[in-house]
Amino acid sequence: MAQIPDVVPENFKVPWAWLDGKLVDNQSASVPLMAYTLHYGLGAFEGIRAYEGDKGPAVFRLTEHMERLHRSCRMIRMELPFSVDELCKAACETLAANKMRAGYVRPIAFVDDGKRGLGALNNRVRVGIVVWPWGAYLGDEGIKKGIRCQIANVARMSPRSFFPKGKICGQYVNSILAKRAAILSGYDEAILLDDQGFVAEASGENIFAVKGNRLTTPAPSSPILEGITRDSVLQIAKQLGLEVKEQRFAREALLIADEVFLTGTAAEVTPVRDIDGVAVGAGTRGPVVERIQSAYRDAVTGRLAGFERWLTPYSA
Repeated sequence: MAQIPDVVPENFKVPWAWLDGKLVDNQSASVPLMAYTLHYGLGAFEGIRAYEGDKGPAVFRLTEHMERLHRSCRMIRMELPFSVDELCKAACETLAANKMRAGYVRPIAFVDDGKRGLGALNNRVRVGIVVWPWGAYLGDEGIKKGIRCQIANVARMSPRSFFPKGKICGQYVNSILAKRAAILSGYDEAILLDDQGFVAEASGENIFAVKGNRLTTPAPSSPILEGITRDSVLQIAKQLGLEVKEQRFAREALLIADEVFLTGTAAEVTPVRDIDGVAVGAGTRGPVVERIQSAYRDAVTGRLAGFERWLTPYSA
């Protein structure tokens, strides 16, 4: 299987991007300094991974990601000029043009320059897709031994004011504040609570607690992004015979759990070894997380029977 480097070399160049319906030179593609999204954060994006499996390269759950991009845009009253099918084709075309048999795919919908000010409604909506090689988001060491998390001192954004179910550009300032504080305090990642003090999610991942043979994760009614990796893990866990609960829980459930792990397209399945300096379980990756990691790896590479439908093959 092709190995993706943890850190992209400084001199690495991806020659092609996709912008507004066609492949363009990635190095010369530009966005106006007065683009509405650049100033006000009104836009939407996705994070998608392609893997090289036994039958060649394929994108994992591509359609579901592009469907969510459309949903995110509807939440903020942006009308995408491309269908789900067109965007799926564009993602595969961009990977193929860059001869990438594995990597990360970033579609982004943004509002162009035109009328200025908060009330601009009819500026052109543009869509770009870029790809790059990206290894373990939280590090190979984190995948094997677990990462350290801090409970954030900022709350996860409230659905009374924002749209937690959308991957909306400006909303990620909430996560960035928590992530930066965690890193500056010597941790790898932040865990955000909702405005009532219940566990919501990490800065860019969903969260699971393991107790015995049971997985617990915040319910969809919580202010969480309903992650596609989260959904994949829920389905895989059931096939593995694990009990799954989607319900609200407080932070102490994490501190007394046997295991805790995060899920996300970038992070994949990453164990948590301590929270606020308190060891989780044995303080390293546990057996349940290891089973899920193995099954997830099989799913994204086409080796997990019954889940082949999640893969969109392409030629590169």
